[in-house]
Amino acid sequence: MAVDPHLCEMEHFEANQQESSAAPAKLPSNFKKELSKFYMKQQKRKVPTDTLPSASVDIPLDDYVSFANHLKSSSRIMALFGAGLSAASGVPTFRGAGGFWREYDATTLATPAAFAHDPSLVWQFYSFRRHAALNAQPNRAHVALAKLAKTRPDYLAVSQNIDGLSQRANHPAENLQLVHGSLFDIKCSNAKCSYVEEDNFTDPVVPALQLPDDVDLSDPKIPLKHVAVEDLPHCPLCSSLLRPGVVWFGESLKRSSIDRIHDWMDKGPIDLMLVVGTTAVVYPAAGYIHSARIAGARVAVFNMEESEEEGAASNLRECDWFFKGDASRIIPEVLKEVIGVVPGV
Repeated sequence: MAVDPHLCEMEHFEANQQESSAAPAKLPSNFKKELSKFYMKQQKRKVPTDTLPSASVDIPLDDYVSFANHLKSSSRIMALFGAGLSAASGVPTFRGAGGFWREYDATTLATPAAFAHDPSLVWQFYSFRRHAALNAQPNRAHVALAKLAKTRPDYLAVSQNIDGLSQRANHPAENLQLVHGSLFDIKCSNAKCSYVEEDNFTDPVVPALQLPDDVDLSDPKIPLKHVAVEDLPHCPLCSSLLRPGVVWFGESLKRSSIDRIHDWMDKGPIDLMLVVGTTAVVYPAAGYIHSARIAGARVAVFNMEESEEEGAASNLRECDWFFKGDASRIIPEVLKEVIGVVPGV
């Protein structure tokens, strides 16, 4: 979808022309084209040449300039993170077709019923994921977004990711809501117990969950060791089994996070909405984009693919942007006039 953000200003100009005179003079046929050229010339003067996008990154200059100028003038910014943010870090997501771990459909392991039936298997699956996430590194997009959060006190990021990479990139915790929880949070499986431990980056969580160094446990041909239930993590308060602090299928999103997001959105107009690495097809993600737009936000989508049928990129308006490509390369470029240059990670 071609996005031409400067048409917003052009349409506003034409509307004013019509309101200022009962019989406005007829504009030349090339008026829009010439006004567009003039607008972009003026906008480019506002962007220092040393902050223009790198030639190695394919970003349309018009989109880059209009986005950079809007970003500089934006104070209330909301961001939505999806799996595409972490793609360049090499973190397996186990989502979509082919999302198998060993011989198991990963979605069948991410349920309360699976944990009740075989807590050892579920814990070994999540130990594998924790280990993979800890061996990955935050990429330049994680770092750039963390820097943006530090430059805009009235900024809020809503992350659907559980890999902990935003936290490890030093994204301010007060500006980051993890609506699906985190691989590195642990909580009691007893609904009557309130024990929660956040940001436990110990690997393994307990000695019995130590992964072998020389084999890949995602290969179903590799035997999975038996781990006794008594050797799994247990709650220090009530002695029940501890479980990963993620939102499983069939469970509600974190209430505290949802409340925090709604409170922030209700505070006032929103200038800009960043949608990074997600199609945002399902709710509440899709609803956040809609609500931000109602609150005045222009929307910038960063994704590898542009869907014409559904998702965030299919509903863009003339004043919005779509940046196609690897978020780890695109995000640092389009934010650098505000955050500075992000070095290679």
